[in-house]
Amino acid sequence: MPPSQDGFHARLRQLEPRHRLAFMAALCERLMPNYALYAEHAEVGDSAALRSILALVWEHLLVKGARIDFDKQAEKLAELEPPTDDDSFGARRALEAVMAVSATLDALRGEAPEAIEEVSLASRGGVRAFIEMTEGEDDETRLAALVRQHPLMADENDFQDAVLEAVETPKLDRDALKQLRRLGRNEGVSNLGLSLD
Repeated sequence: MPPSQDGFHARLRQLEPRHRLAFMAALCERLMPNYALYAEHAEVGDSAALRSILALVWEHLLVKGARIDFDKQAEKLAELEPPTDDDSFGARRALEAVMAVSATLDALRGEAPEAIEEVSLASRGGVRAFIEMTEGEDDETRLAALVRQHPLMADENDFQDAVLEAVETPKLDRDALKQLRRLGRNEGVSNLGLSLD
């Protein structure tokens, strides 16, 4: 892990619980198109249901005292996972989106201090897997260099830096959260540069 990454993860760990949640929710937003594309092509899953679970996370952040049964949402979420026998690239990226939302729910229920790093690494891992698949490079050293220098990985790193900076503000008010959600939605383009359009 490059030194800058160490600093990044240290900053993640220093965030207040609400700010951690906002960071994770924004990253989940950006993973949504990967799930939606898989659900549409494989004709399994339900991207609207996944989106509505994530919408409840935002509601929890935006509405003081919002009463939401996140245990029930976690049960619903488990039903949205891709079939276990589907080992396709699309299924693995869809699973990343589900797992990121799941980690966010765990954090919401106070069960997972490490969830924020899981979500960050899952998003980066999906980008790495996409680059490895599309570049067809077998040499490990060359592949690692390719991944580091790839525009998609640079975009992912810039995106996570921007989200982290946005949530490091002491006052994470309604407007800041709405901007963060827009940033995460990224005009419907996922961390892999894919969209439903």
